Amino acid sequence: MGKTDKKELVIIGAGPGGYAAAFHASDLGIKVTLIDPKVNPGGVCLYRGCIPSKALLHLTKTKDEALKASEWGLEFEEPKTDRKKIVSWKEGVVKKLTDGLGKLSDSRGIEYIQGRAKFTGKNELEVSPEEEESFSLQFEKAIIATGSSVISLPNIEIDHKHIWDSTDALELKEIPEKMLVIGGGYIGLELGSVYASLGSKVSIAEMTSGLLPGTDRDLVEVFNKKEPFERVYVETKVEQAKVSKQGVMVSLQGKEGTQDKTFDRVLVAVGRAPNTESLGLDKLDISTTDKGFIDVNVRRQTKHKHICAIGDITGEPMLAHKASHEGRIAAEVIAGKPGAGYDPKAIPAIVFTNPELAWCGLTEQEAKEKNRDIKVVKFPWAASGRATAIGEDSGFTKLLIDSQTEVILGGAAAGKNAGSLIPELALAVEMGSTAKDLELTIHPHPTLSESIMESAELFFGSATHYKKS
Repeated sequence: MGKTDKKELVIIGAGPGGYAAAFHASDLGIKVTLIDPKVNPGGVCLYRGCIPSKALLHLTKTKDEALKASEWGLEFEEPKTDRKKIVSWKEGVVKKLTDGLGKLSDSRGIEYIQGRAKFTGKNELEVSPEEEESFSLQFEKAIIATGSSVISLPNIEIDHKHIWDSTDALELKEIPEKMLVIGGGYIGLELGSVYASLGSKVSIAEMTSGLLPGTDRDLVEVFNKKEPFERVYVETKVEQAKVSKQGVMVSLQGKEGTQDKTFDRVLVAVGRAPNTESLGLDKLDISTTDKGFIDVNVRRQTKHKHICAIGDITGEPMLAHKASHEGRIAAEVIAGKPGAGYDPKAIPAIVFTNPELAWCGLTEQEAKEKNRDIKVVKFPWAASGRATAIGEDSGFTKLLIDSQTEVILGGAAAGKNAGSLIPELALAVEMGSTAKDLELTIHPHPTLSESIMESAELFFGSATHYKKS
């Protein structure tokens, strides 16, 4: 396909949503042109988000487990941190995965353009390749999948040397002695945990009343008991952060008044905003919400039915797996498949700290807001043979069940590898399974998955390994 050809489908953005849409559309027989600034598909998730952060978290969890093994009679020498080797390994993981996606794209015959694009009309784009002159491109259908970028704070300049964003933190250029993370969401906690494990004295400043706003408090409490951070400031605003010879001078305004503290490095991790500003949406007469999101229907179509939008640009939650699912739906809509639509009942969420926190479907907080008549059953991991055997028995698994119909509406888990339990709970919610379905499903012993079955048993009043007082 040449530059002057009219493209059947153009996808702007090759992150988890964009490449999922491209691959599925190609498999459905559509000729795809995929445009992204990076040399290979992957997006923020693979290059500077999900994958590199999880690689670092895996290393730090390994270190923590080695240290804990002394309690069980297995002594290791104090782990030594080779920062350069860690960075090399992390970058190797990223390269392997992104190169693999490039090969998958090539094998499908997808036309990949390394560059950027913006709309100049309802069926036209201006494409700006990385090393060539811009050119005009005609298309029949399009999918917008441009993702999101980190949010900065007023009065705080991210200089990428003393004051970092999440991308800077993932580069692991140094391990500061004292570090402040602004933002107690999942990004702040995950990256803060990495640096704390590697030796930094990490403090967290969160504007709301607790870490992980919007998450059920019992999950957060399991994390808090580990006390991984030097200090956690809640209900605290960071008024300013200025670089000085002594470090970064930070003014913390909280319940105790204003405190001035000095840190070696400050990480700003207060969330992300959709990348919709430079797309030329005005040429399409498409407006965005006050937060910059594009409105779409259940089929992920904008006001122009031949143009879909997916992923972070369509709203919360900003999660890679949500974007991938939307991408496949959009591809089927473009292909004309009847019945294709986006209507999830349970989008799983996992915070990959140590311990992990995970949930899907309805939360207790949402149930209260919606006045839902539910029963919450919680199975403590202290009663789990597997959790006890691996020395991680402080967590729990819980189910949110409709009091009348006994249908599973949501579920959550906190503890080591808690995220591995969530797919079963998400499937239960999506299928409209009942507590009886989970109770009667034989789970292998000894595994953490038994805690799901025993939570269901608790709903009916009798769990094998736990008697509620």
